[in-house]
Amino acid sequence: MTALSASAVSLAAHGVAYALPIARAAARNGLSPSLLAAVAAQETGGPGSNGGRNILGDGGHGHGLFQIDDRYHAFARSPAAMDPAQNAERAAEMLHGLLERYGGDERAALSAYNAGSPTARGTTTRWADGETLGYADSVLRHQAQIEDARAELPEATARTGSYGAPLGAPTGGPLAPPPTANHGEQPWLDELAAESNASTPTS
Repeated sequence: MTALSASAVSLAAHGVAYALPIARAAARNGLSPSLLAAVAAQETGGPGSNGGRNILGDGGHGHGLFQIDDRYHAFARSPAAMDPAQNAERAAEMLHGLLERYGGDERAALSAYNAGSPTARGTTTRWADGETLGYADSVLRHQAQIEDARAELPEATARTGSYGAPLGAPTGGPLAPPPTANHGEQPWLDELAAESNASTPTS
């Protein structure tokens, strides 16, 4: 199993929807897959859910898994915006650029992604335990949940990349896809399973 497919399996096994497109976009842009997945969870999942949905939101202005706004981004006005892979790639490019702009400061980059300013609190989220968090802190809480879940796997991930992206991941264990009832078609699951099977030695 490749590092990319292992990373995607690790995310998917713990409820991250569209894990392979997210893992691919993160790898191409030097991001932590769990951070990118956490942005999707914040944008279209909700508190307590590490999944995400490919939806039209924000009064029709937020497009796809990462809710890219058509008032500010021409990409969001194209059909590609509703393709999860292309949506994830564009979001990853944006987040990478913001991390570079703000010297790797994740809170600043996330705040700017949401509200246009590195110091903005942005959209607030009330979690089930009563805690209300600004956008960046809510994303980081999602990431902590994903990372805690990943830590339960038998092998630690190796961290490399410009912003600590975990490009290696546990190589064992079955493919455990996230729930699909609320996320529509996910053809990447078949692709991921095929890739995993092709890279597994036969006896």
